[in-house]
This record gives sequence, C-alpha cells and structure tokens, in this order.
Amino acid sequence: MPNDKINRGVIALLGISVYLSEPISGQREYIERVSKRGFKSIFTSLHIPEDNPNLFKDRLMELGTIARNNDMELIADISPKSLQYLGYSWETADQLLSWGLTGLRIDYGVSEDMIAKLSHKLKIALNASTLNQSALEKLKSFSLNLSSTEAWHNFYPRSETGLGREDFQVKNKWLASEGIKTMAFIPGDRKLRAPLFEGLPTLEDHRKVSPFTAYCDLHFKEGVNKILIGDVQLSDETLEQFYTFINEDCFLLRARAFTKDKELIAIMENAQTNRLDSARDCIRSMESREYGLIGKRPVEPEHMIERRMGSITVDNSNYGRYQGEIQITKTNLAANEKVNVIGEVIDEDKNLLKFISGGGKFKIKWV
Repeated sequence: MPNDKINRGVIALLGISVYLSEPISGQREYIERVSKRGFKSIFTSLHIPEDNPNLFKDRLMELGTIARNNDMELIADISPKSLQYLGYSWETADQLLSWGLTGLRIDYGVSEDMIAKLSHKLKIALNASTLNQSALEKLKSFSLNLSSTEAWHNFYPRSETGLGREDFQVKNKWLASEGIKTMAFIPGDRKLRAPLFEGLPTLEDHRKVSPFTAYCDLHFKEGVNKILIGDVQLSDETLEQFYTFINEDCFLLRARAFTKDKELIAIMENAQTNRLDSARDCIRSMESREYGLIGKRPVEPEHMIERRMGSITVDNSNYGRYQGEIQITKTNLAANEKVNVIGEVIDEDKNLLKFISGGGKFKIKWV
C-alpha cells in the first residue's frame, strides 16, 4: 500500500472554542471527547463583564486545569481591563501560565515593546487583519520571538461579513514569507453561538459548508497552520470525520446506498486508496482490482444510471477485465451499461472529493 501521507503533508493543528459565559463543568465532557479525537488547541475569550469578574476568573482557572490535563494549549483573547480584573498587568501576564494558559491573543492596548517581551515568555497571537509590514518591523526591532508568535484571523458572526478569499490569500502569503504561522476559524454544526446562530467562520465561503470541508479547504488549498472551530460544538458525525482523518489518514465520506447488496455495502466501509496515477474524472480504488476487493463473484449489471458527481460505482461483467473496479466520480458522467451505480456521496461531502489526491485513502459511511 502507498504511504498516503504524501496526500496531505504536515497536518494543520485543530482546536475548539470554549466560552466562559457558560459553566465549564457542562463543557468538560465535550473538551475531553475532542481531545481524544486529536484536537490540540482551545481558544477562549476574556472580555470579562464588569459586574461579575470573579465568576469568569474561576471558570478560566477551571478551563486551564482541564486543558492541562488533556494536553491542550489554551490561548485567551484578552483586553487590558479584563487583565486587571484577573489581578494582573501586562508586566505580570506571563504568570497566567500557572493557570493553564499557554498564550494570549493581543489586539490593542499593548505596546510593541511589551508584546515582544511577552513573546519570550508565552505564545502570542497577533491580529492577522491589522498586522502590516510596518507594525511587524517595529515588533522585530524590540526582538519579537517569531517562533512563539502566530497571526490569528477573526471570525465573523454576521452573514456576508466574512473575509474574501483573495485578500485572505495575500495576507497569508506575506505572513508565511515572514515566518509567522496563521490561524483561521471555521463554523460548527451542532451548537452554534448566540445571538445570530449563523456560524463563526473567517472566510465567508465557509459559512454554509460542513466543518470538515471547510477544514480541508483551509488545510489543503490555503495552507493555514492552525484551524479552530469558532462555534460551540460539533456533531458526532463531524467529529468522526475529523478523527478518521487525523488518526487514520483517511477521508470518511458519508453516502446513501442505491443497492441492497449487503456484502458490497460492507466492502465499501473498508479503507481504500486512490490510485497514485490519479484520474481526472474519478477516484479509482486501487484495492478493488489489484487486491480483489470484490472477489471473483460476477458483478451483474444493474442500476446503470447517469453518474452524477459523487456517484459510487462498480464496473459490472460487461467491462471484462475491469469488472469489480470501484470508483467515485468527481464530475457528472453519462450512464454506462458497463457501470453500476451503487450509491452517492451526500451533497455536504462532495467537495471533499477534490482533496483525495493520488495515494489518498477514503472509506464510505452509509447514512
């Protein structure tokens, strides 16, 4: 079998957002669950209301303990006033490390000299949207530690206000040339954040797409180094897709079956590999022919319909030596009397097909 790690390169770090407006005790189980599935980062906001700073302080300390116990970084968005509520100043902000924090997202109200000093004590996340060449050069003049500095894009709760792709790409290309890693947000799909409940993406393109598709877009196409879920929770189905990708190097594609052949349905649930000589129009299962996945039984012609994008097909006995080859179409193709259509990838996952390059693994989950 080929080593499909060539398909994806260094995987983007994955994380979640946890908001202190809700009790941490009710979020503990979810944090522990995503940690076991390969999530390594937590973002929280410390824009603390003046009327109840002690409540947020207690919740932050509890979240820090959970993050430390699950070996997850914890980076907090903090304002100068919130820092005061916690009993610290910028000069002593690094003492928050003892609470389980590993870094701070700093946007305004802090001098370049202080940011540079803090970068030698903990991780610093700068605002990618406002950072420019002159600001970065000034930070460098104070000996900014680039190895512990990242540039974080914002999320945008209101529809139609997310970033455009072209500007996003230009900024990220410049940041990469400066040796600074980038972070962007993608929406959730189980529990969206109030008050608009419209998702929390960085790119407007991602507002209506599935979280895993948005992740793959940022990872494969845009080269983003860290990707965080902006919303409160992911569905179990989406968590399974992330787990399969992170831990098994495999794309989990959800699909609906058109066949009642239980043996064939079960076969498709096995991990398969797209041929290294990846075809233009389809994903071709290497195992289906080279390793006899279908076996020697004849594949009788049936359901030879138009092959819409995302169709899962098996070549039937009319195709001679190609009999038994499994494919997933990457474009719309005409019906073929030699090809049985046994199922179709659901619409939410069809955009994933373009990321399964030669040597990439995939398997089907029937829904």
